[in-house]
Amino acid sequence: MHIKRSASLTLESFPSVRKSMDQSLLDTMRVVALPTKTNFRGLSVREVALFQGEHGWGEFSPFLEYGYAESAPWLMCAIEAATKPRPKLYRTSVQVNGTIPALNNPADIERIVESFPGVQTFKVKVGDNLPEDLARLAKVQSLRPKAKLRIDVNGNWSAAEAITNLRAIFENIGPLEYVEQPCGTVEELRELKEKLRIDLKIAGDEVLRKAADPFAVDLNGAIDVLMLKVQPLGGVARAHKLAEHHKLPVVVSSALESAVGINYGLQLAASFPEMNFDCGLGTGSLLGSNIADLPIVNGEIEISAVEPDFAGLEVAPDRFEWWKNRVMKTAELL
Repeated sequence: MHIKRSASLTLESFPSVRKSMDQSLLDTMRVVALPTKTNFRGLSVREVALFQGEHGWGEFSPFLEYGYAESAPWLMCAIEAATKPRPKLYRTSVQVNGTIPALNNPADIERIVESFPGVQTFKVKVGDNLPEDLARLAKVQSLRPKAKLRIDVNGNWSAAEAITNLRAIFENIGPLEYVEQPCGTVEELRELKEKLRIDLKIAGDEVLRKAADPFAVDLNGAIDVLMLKVQPLGGVARAHKLAEHHKLPVVVSSALESAVGINYGLQLAASFPEMNFDCGLGTGSLLGSNIADLPIVNGEIEISAVEPDFAGLEVAPDRFEWWKNRVMKTAELL
């Protein structure tokens, strides 16, 4: 059931918000709760706010622990998606990678691998326990021996830990396509590149999207590949400006979004003339329910006009009001 907006929470209470987001857009807001198939980032349910504008649906889904400042680019992206024309696309579908959470049960890993039909690349979450990481990678490798492997550390290692662990992975598993965010800071990443002595690309994610000013970060000598996520970076136009500014090869990934957010990420990926990496946009396979179906066919997802089906997925009124308040508080910062 579509929950009507509360008369006590309107843009009239937040005059500055009207500069970036009008009441008609806010009135279209729907909030859904999407169950996950397995624990991912500690989540069993992913809450997502959606808005409909003249150019379609936009998604606002910063994780619940994010403050208003960190959530601001996510709202910029939602407004852009709903109110701006779509970018020029160079392809109609995008090759995606499979994403393997930090699972240790072989049966769970097999089930998740099988949910990514035809993909040629798997990104495996690692960083908490090296023996468990090695076992997880070995299991994925045994299931898809021809697939490329990449790992995501989420900045959990120091430079010294990264050197030790990456060498162990190289010796036991073999070459990786790249390691994503092995260390948390630019300085540590530079140290790692200097001392690692393994032919391994380093991709940067949090080092860019969590920066106070992602244009001011000096990535020279720190990373080889730039990870672009359309919501955390503020939309398609801003992501392109960041790519042009940093002048690095790019790969597009997601933030466990609904089909609306994933579809917008697909459009970002397809708006680059070249995309030389499979993109991390298959995470819909980690959700137990979704508002639309974006199937992976032979390792690709087709870009489509997503029309959400909200049946049975909308949140309770108190959660709707929480999200509406969050939107307005965040919009004041834009």
